[in-house]
Amino acid sequence: MAVPKKKTSKAKTRKRRASAWTLSAPPRSLCPHCGATKLPHVVCGKCGWYAGRQAVEVD
Repeated sequence: MAVPKKKTSKAKTRKRRASAWTLSAPPRSLCPHCGATKLPHVVCGKCGWYAGRQAVEVD
């Protein structure tokens, strides 16, 4: 069985393991009312609409 000749440093080990933790960009959708980019299933920050009705008053 193969045996490592040198100890693997903490930085090398953590760098290798960290590749599985990379974050992806959150999904985006367009608001059907104003056309602004927003997160899905979230009230639009520009116009305050959600699910075909005005949910929040926006100034």
